[in-house]
Amino acid sequence: MPALILDPQAWATQQFGSFELGDRRRTRRLMKVAMQAAARPDASTPDQTETWADCKAAYRLFDEDEVTFQAIAEPHYRQVRAACEAGSLKLIINDTTEIDYGRQRHVPGLGPTGKGTGRGFFLHTALMLDSVTRCIDGLAGQELFYRQSPVRPKPHNNSRRRSEDRESQVWGRLIDQVGPPPEGVKWVHVCDRGADDYEVFCHARQQRCGWVIRAAQLTRLLCPPDGRTVSLEEYLAEQPARGTREVHVPATPKAPRRTAQVELRYASIAMPWPKVVTAWIRKHAPKEPLPMGVVELREVAPPPGVEPVRWVLYSSEPATSVPEAETIIDYYEQRPTVEEFHKALKTGCRVEKRYYETAARLERVTAVLCVLAVRLLQMKTAARENPEQPAREVAPARWVDLLQRVRRKPFDPAMTIRQFVRQLAGLGGHLGRKGDGEPGWITLWRGLEKLLLLVRGADVERRRCG
Repeated sequence: MPALILDPQAWATQQFGSFELGDRRRTRRLMKVAMQAAARPDASTPDQTETWADCKAAYRLFDEDEVTFQAIAEPHYRQVRAACEAGSLKLIINDTTEIDYGRQRHVPGLGPTGKGTGRGFFLHTALMLDSVTRCIDGLAGQELFYRQSPVRPKPHNNSRRRSEDRESQVWGRLIDQVGPPPEGVKWVHVCDRGADDYEVFCHARQQRCGWVIRAAQLTRLLCPPDGRTVSLEEYLAEQPARGTREVHVPATPKAPRRTAQVELRYASIAMPWPKVVTAWIRKHAPKEPLPMGVVELREVAPPPGVEPVRWVLYSSEPATSVPEAETIIDYYEQRPTVEEFHKALKTGCRVEKRYYETAARLERVTAVLCVLAVRLLQMKTAARENPEQPAREVAPARWVDLLQRVRRKPFDPAMTIRQFVRQLAGLGGHLGRKGDGEPGWITLWRGLEKLLLLVRGADVERRRCG
């Protein structure tokens, strides 16, 4: 599957042309809706479709019972999982975001969000990217779910956390939905602290996948190689520092961006069954403690008034040397990519500004926008994946020529994809100065929108002039 197809029509055909929605006309309509959305991701449905006939057809499509969130998105998931090359190692970044339509929206079927005052649903996503190139392959799976009641203070006891209907089970369900990797391919699930659950480790192991998961429960009892039973916190305190490194800390509302100096520790441990055991654990978990590595990064001298950086990472990967520990850290450092996906979905595609009248319709348009959000992110990595590739292999030749004319650049028939992407970003507002760095997906998306309008105008003029 190509990493990026700039032409909206070709992209829509590639992504949605093989869908089975019970009627060929629905598939054709879905491709047209996706093509129109790709041309203007942040526009409303009337703005994207432009005519009442197309707008009404889009509304009818999203009102069909067979056109569900899963029916629209599942073929994309299958394409992404099947496209892995033998010998590759893919990171699958898992995370949840809430799609909140606000407290004023009275849409039948929506559930509570936030602290119970908003209305919407939750989207749990598995985003796949290559461990070497960092290029985004696409979505490996997703689960859309509703919170049944507003969030209320609950006793944080182990019995409650192990209940059969706890919300955190979505982590294990999504790992099962993604399934095992193809022969000769390795998948590593990368998760934040919400996935620090014994069952999640077992789900990944059952699907023949690896994991890198940030620890949330530092008091958890573990089994070191010496046969003791000791808490994770105590065992890490016993480990000597194995070196230092820098960690870039993003800005927060209370503190600016900074670089932290941290100490590195690592060890091998085994995780026994939890004290409270569910029926699933009894049926599927191994009887012996689950072996894994643990890596800690701890800031020893933080600035005054700043919370020190501390990462504790569980991993199926071995952690017996500094290079192995660095690899685990490198995998976890890719986790913010899924937050970029959420930003592309909410800012680039404006998923929370969709004014459909039922929850089912909102779910269905969200499925299309999720695939479109991946396209926005892939624009950022297109030049990095193969910078010397001719631009005409990615975009139509007339687009390349028109962009050069609009940007007032000398005509270059051998223009590379990197040159094309940078000129496209310039059309979207990227200044391209030495200190500006590589363009992000927002400027690229804005540049593509302008280019598509220019192409459309040029086509109209060409037809008018014969």
